[in-house]
Amino acid sequence: MRHGKKVMHLGRKTAHRKSMLSNMACSLIEHKRINTTLTKAKALKVFVEPIITKAKNDTTHNRRLAFSSLRNKYAVTELFGPVAQKVGDRPGGYTRIIRLGNRLGDNASMAMIELVDFNDTYATEKPAKKKSTRRGRAKKEAAPVEEVQEAPATEATTEAADNAKESADDNA
Repeated sequence: MRHGKKVMHLGRKTAHRKSMLSNMACSLIEHKRINTTLTKAKALKVFVEPIITKAKNDTTHNRRLAFSSLRNKYAVTELFGPVAQKVGDRPGGYTRIIRLGNRLGDNASMAMIELVDFNDTYATEKPAKKKSTRRGRAKKEAAPVEEVQEAPATEATTEAADNAKESADDNA
């Protein structure tokens, strides 16, 4: 049972755990995705999502709250800049955890945690599928043939053409 268990301790003392989560959150904000163990990814999700929510409202107080958790001014700048612009209309769920299988050395379950809005693989707009019927294909309309217009001739090209005609007439 997990009565009263609100924090994943991750086998570390409090100071070490907070430092580790802070560093992982800074890496996530900087690189937009990181690979880690599944348990650390779940703990990081609980740690970083409230900070991203604070970043949606750019005030001095929220910047100071984010800095007190992250302890990295470059990560705070990145968080309140491009990350906050991308997640501005999203009501929550800023991160996604994707399981990657087990690590070879110690068989630990690995996962990739990423910021949802920065992944181009899962695009929201999908190309429309072509509908095909069994009875036959739709007849294609004949495309109108465009007439090719000649470019206006310059004096040098008209003189060369006239000389070529005269020489052809002389040879005939």
